[in-house]
Amino acid sequence: MQNFQLTEFLTIKGISSASGLIYHDNVIFLISDNSTFLYQYVIDKELVLKFPLVKEAQENIAKQDKLDLEAITSFGNQLFIFGSGSTEKRNTMFSLDLSNDKLQSNNLSQLYSFLRTIAELNEDELNIEGAICADKTMYLFQRGNGANNKNGIFIVPDSQDKQIQYFPVELPSLDDVETTFTDAILVDNHIYFLAAAEDTTSTYEDGEVLGSIIGKINFQTFELEDVLVISESQKFEGLSLYQNNEKEISFLLCEDTDSEESSSKIYKLIIDK
Repeated sequence: MQNFQLTEFLTIKGISSASGLIYHDNVIFLISDNSTFLYQYVIDKELVLKFPLVKEAQENIAKQDKLDLEAITSFGNQLFIFGSGSTEKRNTMFSLDLSNDKLQSNNLSQLYSFLRTIAELNEDELNIEGAICADKTMYLFQRGNGANNKNGIFIVPDSQDKQIQYFPVELPSLDDVETTFTDAILVDNHIYFLAAAEDTTSTYEDGEVLGSIIGKINFQTFELEDVLVISESQKFEGLSLYQNNEKEISFLLCEDTDSEESSSKIYKLIIDK
């Protein structure tokens, strides 16, 4: 993972603060951290569709009121969308069955409280920014941009008979600021992740962005195998597989500019295997 190409792929108008995405069959599903819609962008038609996740769905929600939807993952026909857990209002998970549009919501307050306990996080330090669903287990990625910089992976089985686990992960620094998880996906039995360096000690307040990296973690051991700096000024928050062959992998990324700009740029990142 030495060489890379990062280019603008497309711009989607009408969506601000994109925080996660999934690419599937010429369609991009997106979430925004200040919206309660799921967005569906049909690439060849340049068409944006909105699916309300709550009864009175809104956009550009005030920071203190937003659900802060930061992680999206899929398994089969199901999409799973997670609030970050960084405040009491951010503890909701949505699941959507794409085959029949059946939507369910769950309050994860009890689970998130337990995650804080096993990771020894303060009340305001939990910040779920990525999720992977595999082997009937959910892997949740803790962004360590709180005061104690605790990055890690929570392993949450679907059975109460199995124990929830937490693995701390130490990530490299950019300009003496530790990078912190912003998304992750599973490809070829490796976790590929994004992490950003943001000069803040708060899961609530934004800070100066110092760049982003992509990295690779062994899915069996959770050992960090490789990292690559892909930007010295941008905060990439969403990661999805686009194409995969023997020589290289290409991803789609979304960028959170922490602004009220009503459009979202999607980038294509190609890396060597």
